[in-house]
Amino acid sequence: MFMMSILDEDIAVRQIQCFFLVIIVFLCVRSVQASDGAVQIYSQDELIELINENKHLKRVRDDDCQLLQDIEARATIMKLPSYQFLYGDMLAYGVCVKKNVVRGVYLMKEAAAQGLPAGLEQLGRYYHTGKLVQKDLKRAIMYLREAAFLGNLPARVRLAEIYVAGHGSPREYEAVYRWLFHTVTDDKKLHAKIRRLLESLAQNMPPSVVARARKGV
Repeated sequence: MFMMSILDEDIAVRQIQCFFLVIIVFLCVRSVQASDGAVQIYSQDELIELINENKHLKRVRDDDCQLLQDIEARATIMKLPSYQFLYGDMLAYGVCVKKNVVRGVYLMKEAAAQGLPAGLEQLGRYYHTGKLVQKDLKRAIMYLREAAFLGNLPARVRLAEIYVAGHGSPREYEAVYRWLFHTVTDDKKLHAKIRRLLESLAQNMPPSVVARARKGV
């Protein structure tokens, strides 16, 4: 029995090694194909920038879905959060794949669980508006607060809008006020929107707290 147990463990280890070897070979082959003129896989920084600019799905379409296998492998096998988010969004909207909203949202949650700000913001937005999921303001605030803490500006703006509408705890106003007050942007519409939100938040904050929030990030 003892010898059989050792043998079973050895077989399991070899199977795992073979599995990862197949994945490595697959990725190497795809890399060689890319160097021969095919579309190259996105770097982590490039993909995150595309996601932050909400251009990731357009980019996949523009590339004629050539990277579908690579994207799926990085999302489901390597579990890279930016690719989990990308593939989840593709599934949710049926971009290059058969539409599967349930699995798409699941992968977005996986990306959010790994701390991807864009994933946290998008889930917060969905729960705030009731898109794809049932509207849930508590969950919306939870996701948006995490994304805002990690520096996601859309999350900070939406969180402030929720607070101004009378939801959430006044104890949390100071952090959002501080983040928005120290935001730098050359977008005139966004700048004006932030100013209005700051004015509204300040009306529900003691002057001493407003002054403290303006002092530093």
